Amino acid sequence: MASTVVSEKRPGYGQLLRTPGALSFLLPGFAARQPFAMLTIGIVLLVQHTTGSYGSAGAVAAATGVSMALFAPQSGKLADRFGQRAVLVPGVLIHTASVSLLVALALAGAPLWALFLAAVPSGASVPQVGPMVRARWAAKLDGTPLMPTAAAFESVTDEFTFVVGPVLATALCTGVHPAAGLIAEAALTLVGGLFFAAQRRTQPAHGLSAEAGRTGAEPHRSALSIPGVRVLAIAFLGIGSVFGGMQVSLTAFTEEIGNPGANGLLYGVFAAGNMLAGIAMGAVAWKIGPRRRLILGYAGLTVAASLLWSVHSVLLLGALGLVVGLCIAPALITGYTIVETLVPASARTEAFTWLTGAVALGQAAAVTVAGRLADAHGASTGFLVPMAGTVLALVTLVALRSRLRPHTPSRVAARGVGHRVPVSVD
Repeated sequence: MASTVVSEKRPGYGQLLRTPGALSFLLPGFAARQPFAMLTIGIVLLVQHTTGSYGSAGAVAAATGVSMALFAPQSGKLADRFGQRAVLVPGVLIHTASVSLLVALALAGAPLWALFLAAVPSGASVPQVGPMVRARWAAKLDGTPLMPTAAAFESVTDEFTFVVGPVLATALCTGVHPAAGLIAEAALTLVGGLFFAAQRRTQPAHGLSAEAGRTGAEPHRSALSIPGVRVLAIAFLGIGSVFGGMQVSLTAFTEEIGNPGANGLLYGVFAAGNMLAGIAMGAVAWKIGPRRRLILGYAGLTVAASLLWSVHSVLLLGALGLVVGLCIAPALITGYTIVETLVPASARTEAFTWLTGAVALGQAAAVTVAGRLADAHGASTGFLVPMAGTVLALVTLVALRSRLRPHTPSRVAARGVGHRVPVSVD
């Protein structure tokens, strides 16, 4: 009876953080994911400084994002099969070496093709700490009403990272040295990644797990073979276009008005809106299902992103950026919540990395296009990229929304949790 009472109430963040063993992976995971938000903006600021071109800077950053998007799901698949530690340790070492090489080449005035060669392994080796933390939550909470709260908490953590990361990278690049942002990113990745990898007791079971054997799941089946995951990946591409378009366009806008120091503040306000919305998402007991919530939230994001190009003052751009940020969190959180109902445990890390990779790919494309638009036609035209990305993604999401409905009954946790709350996707 006690478990039934708990399942009828919306669990809070306090209950989530009291989950046994949670803090042992949350704290190092938080440190290890900080560099993620520093990488793209650090590359843009360094390469723009050494080449004088936003287009070249955006293209190098895009190469990093594309390689991350392509390799992240493979990293997730390997983590599902061999364990997170086996993937993380060599990954952080390769990433640190690759970013260090990129910094050295940029400062030496190397040709653009050489920067591309260093950017590819830098992106391919980005540690997928966020998806790995989500997979640890899923392993602990599968079958309990705490999973949506965990998804909201992770979004808040991600967005806090996007508040701190760009501001820190921008401050280091503009106040210390143009390469300081990337140097700090590499150092934090090395220390935080190895610390997180050391938390072996909380990593999910890998290989042919007992749960996979009982449910008849296919351990080696790609998560991308599930139609709903493909639809969500398209939606997350649109979200990535907002992140990438905002990063380059805000940088170009503040340079254009002669106030480059405002770049970190404006992007921080945008990310802060995302973080605040994430906190609210985890505290509200929603009466509508995640599928409808995703479409409504994405529609709001599309409308807000479509207005960015028309704003030409710092104050108004900051206010609208805050609104855009407030609209991103509902889409991100709901997307991750839906994945938990679509994907078996044996492929969850891979599924999360497909979504993370989709954001990176959308960000990479947006950085490239927005950079070239800003070079050719001024900063405001770069803001057309988030509008185009979200409009196309929303149309796809609405047209294919039926694929977000699970075709199998909600799973019950392998540990025998008996108070699973049926998930409504409407």
